[in-house]
Amino acid sequence: MIEVRHISKSFADKEVLKDISFVFERGKNNLVIGASGSGKSVLTKCIVGLHEPSSGKVLFDGRDYTSMSFKDRKEIRREIGMLFQGTALFDSMTIEENVSFPLKMHSTMSEKEMRDRVNFCLEHVNLTDVNHLYPSELSGGMQKRVGIARAITLNPKYLFCDEPNSGLDPQTAIVIDNLITEITREFDITTITVTHDMNSVMEVGDKILFIYQGQKWWEGDKHDILKSDNNELNEFVFASEIMKKIR
Repeated sequence: MIEVRHISKSFADKEVLKDISFVFERGKNNLVIGASGSGKSVLTKCIVGLHEPSSGKVLFDGRDYTSMSFKDRKEIRREIGMLFQGTALFDSMTIEENVSFPLKMHSTMSEKEMRDRVNFCLEHVNLTDVNHLYPSELSGGMQKRVGIARAITLNPKYLFCDEPNSGLDPQTAIVIDNLITEITREFDITTITVTHDMNSVMEVGDKILFIYQGQKWWEGDKHDILKSDNNELNEFVFASEIMKKIR
C-alpha cells in the first residue's frame, strides 16, 4: 500500500498539486487519470522521490518516505519496479541483457541465478526464445512486455507504469492491460498506472484517482465511473471517447 497525505507541490510561484490525499491499495491496479497538465506526472514523481513535495507525506506500507535519509530511501527504491512510456530498453543490449540489468545493479546473484530469473520473468510475460534478440527485432507490444519483465526482475512490492499503452493498437493494449493486472494480483503488488486510455480505465481500473487542475477531483472504481455525476470527470471521459472515434 502507498498512501499520500496532503501532498502539495509548487514550482516557483505556481502551485501544481493542491492538498492531494489518496491510498493506492496493494494487489490492485490503481489508475491515475486526468487531462494533460493536470499534475498526474508530478504526483507520481513526488511519490518515487524525483520531486520533493512542498508539503505532505508519502508512506510506503506505513514507512514515511518523505522524511527518510538518502540511504533509507535507497532501500525502498529497490522495492520499486518501473515501466516507462517508451519502454526505455537499451538498443545495444540483447533482451536478456536488458532484463538482467536491474539484477546486475542491485543484486548479488550468480550468472546462472540471473539467467534463471530472467527466463522466469520473460515466461511470465509470455515471451520465449527472445533472449538473444535485440529490441529493434521485436514489435512494440513485445517491447512493452520486455519492459514489464525487467520491471519485475527484483520482485518489487510497488510497480509504476507510465502510459503503458502509448503507441499500441487496441488489441495489443488490452493484452498489456491484462498482463499488468495479472502480475499485480499474482505477486500482490501495489501498482500505480498513469493513463489516458479510457479502455484501460473501464477494463482494469480497480481504483481510480481523477486529478483536475492539480486537485483530487474524484475517486472510485471502473463501476463507479459510469454512475458519476462529477461534471469534469464526465467531460474528460466523454472527450476521450470522442477523440478515440475521430482517430
